[in-house]
This record gives sequence, C-alpha cells and structure tokens, in this order.
Amino acid sequence: MADRDPLEPDRGHVLSVTLSPETAAFLGKLLGEPPREPALWLEALTHGSTGEPRNYERLEFLGDRVLGLVIADWLFERGTGNEGKLSQRLNALVSRDTNAAVARAVGLSAHIRLGKQARDDGGADSDNILGDVMEALLGASFLTRGFELTRGLVRRLWTDAVEGRVGQQKHPKSALQEWAAGNRRKLPEYKVLERTGPDHAAQFTVAVAIKGVGEVEATGSSKQEAETLAAAEFLRRFG
Repeated sequence: MADRDPLEPDRGHVLSVTLSPETAAFLGKLLGEPPREPALWLEALTHGSTGEPRNYERLEFLGDRVLGLVIADWLFERGTGNEGKLSQRLNALVSRDTNAAVARAVGLSAHIRLGKQARDDGGADSDNILGDVMEALLGASFLTRGFELTRGLVRRLWTDAVEGRVGQQKHPKSALQEWAAGNRRKLPEYKVLERTGPDHAAQFTVAVAIKGVGEVEATGSSKQEAETLAAAEFLRRFG
C-alpha cells in the first residue's frame, strides 16, 4: 500500500465532538440550507488551541483563495477604477479587518471552538481568528456546495463592504503609520495598559505613542479595536 501523502490530513482522526444544535442552526441560517458533512464544518470552526488533530488552517487557506477570486470578479464586473485602484479595493475587501467585521455581523464568535487559554485571552473576538474562521467557512462551503453557491454567499455577506467605502479610505493604523513616515517620525508604538471585565465582555485600554509628538489612549472590546480607536484619535488630535 502506498504511503500517505504527509500533506494530507489523516482522516482516520476525527474531531471529538459534533456540531451543537445551536451551531447547526447558525450554519443553516447562514447558508440557507442545512450544512452537509458536519465534520468538515466543525473543522472550519476549530482553532488549534483545542488540541484537536484537525483545525481550520487548511480550510482557511482554501477559503482565502475563493474569497479573493469572488471579490476580484465582482470588482471587475462593477467596471470602476484602474488596476491600481482595483488592487487597493481588493486588498481591503479581503483583509483580516473586513473578514472579521463580516464574521461579527453574522454572529460567528459564539460558534468558534477555542482552547480555554485562547478564549481567556480574548480569542473569540480576535480579528485574526475571526477573519481566519470566516475564510475557513468559505473553504468548507466551496468543498461541500461548490463555487456558485459560495460565490452567492460571499456576495450576500460582503455587499455592505463592496457598496460602501471599504478600500477607498485607509485603515486608521495604516494611515497613522504613513503619517509618521511622511513627517519623518518613528513608527507608532502600541502598548496595552489595562484589561478589565469578565472574559466574555473584556475591555482593553491601549496607548499609541509617536516619539516627539505625543501619546493617546483608547478603550475597546478587543486589543485590535482599541488600537484602531487610538490611532484614529491620534490622527484627529495631532494629524
């Protein structure tokens, strides 16, 4: 018998739990139909911190490519902007920030499977994890439902982002970094000052400073949100 490809997951290992009724209902509402191959969807929702042999990383890799193709085709279809502007919008629309915003809008956080430490550290509201799991769900959709239905899913969930100004204005952290460079200043430095509240409703206070200019603090429900708010306030105050 031929050796198994080391890049292939060992399908002999199965996840130790199944989809909860709440998560199955969430996926059914999201997809417009009951999820087929529940184990694959569970894999898409599972973070490596759980210690399970299968997690969302491979599906996230696939979903990232599917999302990029759907958004690129969508922007091309809309027929606005040259290559540079299209690339700028594409990068913004498939960014972790945008993916995380979509994940929050659909209520994904409650269904992500995390290890205790990752959850205690605020992983359920991490832009990185939310964005990755959102892409993993697109990967699972592509495998179980095909490209056209997944394309329809992306177009429904990303409508507000595509029709809004995502990608037409810079993210506050990027804008602040460019402002610092343009004014010959050192790059912004972010520091968590305080974390308060219970794990399910944590609050983070973050300071951002640019040497020789000043420092600003802001508070948000995640470290990423607090950093974004601090960067925006710094630009408002000193920019």
